[in-house]
Parts: sequence; structure tokens; C-alpha cells
Amino acid sequence: MYLTTEIKQDLFKKHGNGKKKEETGSPESQVALFTHRINHLTNHLKENKKDFSTQQGLMKLVGKRKKLLNYLQKTNIERYRAILSDLQLRK
Repeated sequence: MYLTTEIKQDLFKKHGNGKKKEETGSPESQVALFTHRINHLTNHLKENKKDFSTQQGLMKLVGKRKKLLNYLQKTNIERYRAILSDLQLRK
């Protein structure tokens, strides 16, 4: 599987608010996890252009990530800017 426990813990450790691997609920760690999944699904859709159920799931993930980023922008702009630069996202 593309998303093992070690990969998740590494993502949470790098991008979490407290920089702990157990910190799974912070918006930064969730955005990092969604970004990893979005990148994986994007690569899958490059090979399988007619996989519409995956395309629908990808759009849902992008929407969830956007909502989390909007929340983070409203509550703490420094953390928002930091996660955008860490994950190299445009907004």
C-alpha cells in the first residue's frame, strides 16, 4: 500500500503543530496527509484517465484540504504560511 504507518508518522512528525508523530489532529498534519494522498491520486489519474470514481474522490480531498487551509488562514496566519511553504502549495 502507498500509505503505510511509517509514512503517516513521518508526515505527522514533519508537519504537525507540535512536531510529534502522535499529533494527528492538527490542521497542518491533516493538510500534509491530504496533500500526500492528492499527489498519489493525481499520478494514478495520469495513467488511468477514465477512472471517474477516483477523480470524484480526488475532488473531495481537494475540497477538504481547501476547507482546512481556510480555517488555518482565519485562525493563525503564521502557521498557514508555514504549511504552504513546507508543502509548496499555491493559494
